[in-house]
Amino acid sequence: MSQGRPSIYTADLADSICQMVACGMSMREICRADDMPAMSSVFLWLRNKDGFSEQYEKAKHQGCMAMADEILAIADDGTNDWMEQLGKDGEVEGYKLNGEAVSRSKLRVDSRKWLLSKLMPKKYGDKIAQEITGADGGAIETSDMSERDIARRIAFALAKGAKK
Repeated sequence: MSQGRPSIYTADLADSICQMVACGMSMREICRADDMPAMSSVFLWLRNKDGFSEQYEKAKHQGCMAMADEILAIADDGTNDWMEQLGKDGEVEGYKLNGEAVSRSKLRVDSRKWLLSKLMPKKYGDKIAQEITGADGGAIETSDMSERDIARRIAFALAKGAKK
């Protein structure tokens, strides 16, 4: 007894999906289209269809690059940042900042930056450097310590730094 609808997977459909992913579209957005399969079907294909997950991963990487480009486009687009301020007679007296449009643009940029930092942490994540020093910022004294004691001190310093 078969379960559910038959799979509509084809190499051409997989190519189309990956092309849209590479252009920065989300899977939710892609699967909303009438001629596209349900997201659950695509996720099933990612697990079961040979080569599709590798093709998808490459497309997802390209989609991240498209998202980085989109961040610049959003930040550079000043459309709707300023609104005309009308006087009592209906004439334009000046312009005022459209805080709602600016806030929305900031949210769009910040959301994409966060997502990129999670999807590609080596390239877009925060760079964290940790420096270990001895007393008063000086070098760690190791003159009469065994290698085991040195390793313990370093481990202790790392653990202490991680808690802060």
